[in-house]
Amino acid sequence: MRKIVLSLSVSLDGFVEGPQRQIDWHMVDNELHSHFNEQLKPMGAFLSGRVTHELMAQFWPTADSDPSNAGPVAEFAEIWRNMPKIVFSRTLVRADWNTTLMRDVVVEEILALKARPGGDLALGGADLAASFMRHDLIDEYRLYVNPILLGRGKRLFRDSDSPVGLRLAESRTFGNGVVLLRYQRRTADSQP
Repeated sequence: MRKIVLSLSVSLDGFVEGPQRQIDWHMVDNELHSHFNEQLKPMGAFLSGRVTHELMAQFWPTADSDPSNAGPVAEFAEIWRNMPKIVFSRTLVRADWNTTLMRDVVVEEILALKARPGGDLALGGADLAASFMRHDLIDEYRLYVNPILLGRGKRLFRDSDSPVGLRLAESRTFGNGVVLLRYQRRTADSQP
């Protein structure tokens, strides 16, 4: 069965956006971008909300036509265009670029999506992630902790009354100081 993999950049104090929704503090250099490409290329689909999808669709469809976007940026443009995308939105009527619209996160529909053949499903966006967390649908967390304290903004993790057991599967430090913390759900047969 495919996994749902949440992959997000966060500040050391747990924010995914600054107070005015800014993400210019994300430290993505060629090394980290190449890593993202390596991780995302084999995925079966990108899952995102409307805001994240519209932000991506403003840049990535033609990013590789600009000569200044060579290397990993150009490579990701092709990955993004070719990857099936599922956008969760109650307001979008249509979306381009190999995109399917879903109105709500319905547990049975997500489980059916996971049961299909293909690569894992890359989940992005804090609001959509919160909905998936509420329904206990995330199998793996890939958090890219940036060496910055924002103080305020949008937090990745909201208050919850239900703890989720995780096990560290990998940690990696990149040259720019970003640290990957990759956690998988703890299952009855997993080691502590």
